[in-house]
Formats: sequence, C-alpha cells, structure tokens
Amino acid sequence: MTAYTWLLVALPAAGALILLLGGRRTDRWGHLLGCAAALAAFAVGLALLTEMVGRTDRLIHQNLFSWVPVGGLQVDFGLQIDQLSICFVLLITGVGSLIHIYSIGYMAEDPDRRRFFAYLNLFLAAMLLLVVADNYLGLYVGWEGVGLASYLLIGFWYQRPTAATAAKKAFVMNRVGDVGLSLAMFLMFVNFGTLSFAGVFAAAPGASRGVLAAMGLLMLLGACAKSAQVPLQAWLGDAMEGPTPVSALIHAATMVTAGVYLIVRSNPVFNLAPDAQLAVVIVGAVTLLFGAIIGCAKDDIKRALAASTISQIGYMVLAAGLGPAGYAFAIMHLLTHGFFKAGLFLGSGAVIHAMDDEQDMRRYGALRTVLPVTFATFGLGYLAIIGVFPFAGFFSKDAIIEAALGYGGVRGAILGAAAVLGAGITAFYMTRVMLMTFFGEKRWAPEAHPHEAPAVMIWPMILLAVGSVFSGGLLAIGGTLQHWLEPVVGSHEAAHAAPAWATSVVVLAVVGVGVVVAYLMYGRRPVPETAPAGSVLTVAARRDLYGDAFNEEVFMRPGAQLTDALVEIDNRGVDGSINGLAALVSRTSDRLRGLQTGFARSYALSMFVGAALVAAAILAVRLW
Repeated sequence: MTAYTWLLVALPAAGALILLLGGRRTDRWGHLLGCAAALAAFAVGLALLTEMVGRTDRLIHQNLFSWVPVGGLQVDFGLQIDQLSICFVLLITGVGSLIHIYSIGYMAEDPDRRRFFAYLNLFLAAMLLLVVADNYLGLYVGWEGVGLASYLLIGFWYQRPTAATAAKKAFVMNRVGDVGLSLAMFLMFVNFGTLSFAGVFAAAPGASRGVLAAMGLLMLLGACAKSAQVPLQAWLGDAMEGPTPVSALIHAATMVTAGVYLIVRSNPVFNLAPDAQLAVVIVGAVTLLFGAIIGCAKDDIKRALAASTISQIGYMVLAAGLGPAGYAFAIMHLLTHGFFKAGLFLGSGAVIHAMDDEQDMRRYGALRTVLPVTFATFGLGYLAIIGVFPFAGFFSKDAIIEAALGYGGVRGAILGAAAVLGAGITAFYMTRVMLMTFFGEKRWAPEAHPHEAPAVMIWPMILLAVGSVFSGGLLAIGGTLQHWLEPVVGSHEAAHAAPAWATSVVVLAVVGVGVVVAYLMYGRRPVPETAPAGSVLTVAARRDLYGDAFNEEVFMRPGAQLTDALVEIDNRGVDGSINGLAALVSRTSDRLRGLQTGFARSYALSMFVGAALVAAAILAVRLW
C-alpha cells in the first residue's frame, strides 16, 4: 500500500478537477463523484492504518520526485504517514465523507451544487497534503490550498455582500499568519539548510535559543490565523456566512485544527524553545475564555457554535503549549471535537433547513417535538462538548485540565483555573443554545413549518453522534492514543496537582453550575423575541469583545496611516524630485529656445562674441 500513498491527495484533487473543468455537463452526477472521491480517500486511509498496525516500523514514506533542486535548497516532494498524520487523515476523510453525504441533501436545491462539491474536494486534497507532506514546503502548499478553498467556500454565495466580505476577511487575516509561517521557513533554511521535517528536527538542538524562539513564535503566528486564535480570531464568526456544511468541515473539524497540527508536528522545535511554548500556552488560555464569553451572547445559532469552536481550539493550543505533557491530549481533544462539533454544526444546519433558513434562536423554541432525531443527535453533541461523563469531551477536556494543573506553581494554578472556568462557561452557553432552540414556547414565524431533515442528512448526524459518545473513551482507555503518538511527540510522566477523580469532580461541579445558571436564565423565563440591552459585558460579547475594533485601531489604522505617509513621501519626495528635475529641464529648454531667432547675423554676432571671449581668456592666462 505504501506505493499508493499519493492516492490520498490525488483522489479528491481529481474529483475537484473533473467537476471544475467538466462544467454544467457534470451537474447531474457531480455530487456523487464528490462523495465517491472522499470515500475512496477514506478507504485508502484505512488501508494505510491497517498496514501501519501490521509492521514494526510504522513510518510509511513515499518520495514522489525531486521538487526544488536549486543550489543549496534541495526539496523532494515526499509524503509521510506516521502515527500523528494518520489521525488527521482518518479525521479529514472520515468526517469529511459524512459531511459530503450530508451536503447532498442540504444543497439539493442549489443550482451550483456541483461547484460546491468541487470546492469540498479541493479542500480535502489541500488539507490531506498539509498533514501528509514530509517537509515544511509541502505543508505550506497545503496550508495555502486550504486557505484558498476556505475563501471559495465561505464566499460560495458570493451574490450576498456579507458572504463576499466574510470571504475576503478570512483570506486577508489568514495571509497575515501565512507571512509568519513563511518567515519561519526562511529561518529554517538559513540556519539548517533544509526544510524537511527530519532535517530540521535533527539540526534543531544545535541552534541558538533565540533562533528557535523566533521560529516557534513565527509558527505560532501562522497557527493563530489558521486556527482562529487571539488576536487573529475575528474572521471565524463572519465565516458562518458560508453554507452550514462548510462550517462543519472547515471551521469545526479540520482546517481550524491545522494550527494545532503545525505546533504538535514541530514539537522538537518547541521543546527547545520555552519562550515560544509559554507564548503558545498564553494564547490558548486567553482564547478559550475569549471564545467562551463571546458564545454566551450570540443569538445566531451558527455564530454561537463558531465562538465555541474558537474556545475549544484554545483548549487544544493550551495543551500543545504544555509540551510532552499535553501534545497527546491536544490531539485527543482535536479528534473528539471533530465528532461532536461537526455533529453540532450539521444539527444546526438541520434546524436552519427546517426553519426556512432562519438562524436566530430567538425565533425557535420547542423544536424537540417536531425534530426528534435532530434533537437527539444535537443533544448528544451537547453533552459531549460540555464534558459530561461518559461522553467524548469528558475524557479529552479533563485530561487537558489535569495537564494544565500539573504545569506547576502559579502558572499551573492560573492555567488550570482558566481551563476549569472555560468548562463552566461552555456549559452555560451550550445549555443556552439547547434551551432556546429545543425547549420553551414556540416562537416561530407564522409561515414556518419545521420538519425533520431527509435521511441523507440524518444518517451522517447519527454517526457523528455515535462518535460523540464513544470516541473519547476509546482513545483514553489505557492511554491508547498517548502510546500510539509516543514515537512522534515523546513520552512524559504526568504531574498531578490532585487526584484525577478529584479534578473530574470539581470540573463536573463547575459544569453543573453553568447548566443551572443557564436554566434559570433561559429555561424558567420566556425568551423575548428581541434581545434585551444587557450589561456592558453582554454588549461587548455581542461585538466579539471588540476584536474587530482592536484590529482596526491597532493594526488597520496605523497601517493605513503608514501607507498614507509612504505615499506622501513617494509623491513629494521621489516623484517630487523627479518631477522637479523634469520641470527644471523644461524651463531651461524654454529659455534656451529663445536664443534661437533664425537670423544669420545674430548667430554670426554670437560666434564673434564667443571667439572674442575665448581669445581674451587665453591672453589673460598668458599675461598672468
């Protein structure tokens, strides 16, 4: 099977190519081809996993061709399947295939459904290249590919100004992070002379702490943009303007986890750069609270889940910043999150589909009676994300909290407190979503006639709900995932600030408080159709804690002013000097032109005067 590793990327890439170049001729069966390409890639991933399990050396490597043989830069186009990348391969293709199938029903009435599936296939191909490349340059191509696919999918309904604006916003903010990753790659080549993972990781111990810290911080910048972490998180909420399957695939299960993959894959660099690791931890802790607070004030069901994604990725980044103590737990939460968050987004899509594209939860209520299957699958995802035992989120999130508390000293206490507080806030805003959507009184518009989604949408939701229930326990039993990832991320004897059961009890108690508070606020009181003014914090949360305003004041306005200043320097300095010289030549030529009278006697007189002056000058020199 090793010789066919390239099919992972080639199959969805071929699907995208056929659907894009085939045009309208492929409309009738384009969605089927898109699903077939995703399922075929999943089958290849399962075959590779089977081969890995059956061999002692579990690294599968395929070198396809010499890619960049230029002087000192020698880069081969190679693919690598190891214990880390196979986790992502199965998540991307498995969850991706379910979302493809769901999209058949969700996009059934869209005249451009074929183009939608082409973009989905393009995304799968780029994301798979990102995680199976054996060097940073190949990773970067996939990194840019998922950025392009994200832009195309967020702006799929480009006729809507909000969708077009959201796509541009996501594209621009991700380019900021891409600059960080590209600069990190430049540093690698300058210091190590290679961009391959093996070469960089082998040479890293010989680099200075400053160089490694710079590399780590630049990669963190890239991760912040791709994974929507503070301060580059503002694009993710607006990205909900795209079709709901896009939110499930790109902005919940896969693309936003690319930053986590980058950090964990680069663990030999971060392990030697404690300053960069500390920055990763801080970003994760701040972001998990940042996103959770925003989620408390959103009435749009998809934007509430988007804020939740920001927060949950924050947990993963926090764990990744803990080093060997947290790498495996970051990946565990990434995998469980892929199930329950994709299921929640698909559930929200079923609700939106049933409510004639209404996304405001204040116009929902009592939907559990008319959408029983959606209610059940969404409810299981809800229990998983808030971390109720024995659902998936309980195992992965509690493991991160324990690792944070075991960080030691004041830092460990602060990080652990932030993670526990985030769990409580998560329970509050997710309970709020459940109550406003499925419970209480009917608040539907008179023309709304909610109905259950078709089977092609229901079955992917059911399978994701099953994953939301069982994935955490399966990955945690006996340290299954930790042992599996150990050859890639290393091993670490966990430090426990308290017994594991005590931590779980405290976390569950905090989660219970969050549920009760949400019930008292939204379960026992009628939900007004118009959101009340709220407190200062509520207003700030509705405005995404002024993330856009911060970026505008700190980055956009100073950048615009700097640009204006440079333009002024160019206009007055560069252009001014050139234009002034041109004007001087022009005026001089105008003056000299006046000497050209056209009279021969004037020219003769000029020649005589000139000759006389020359003769006089020569005579004066000789006499002197």
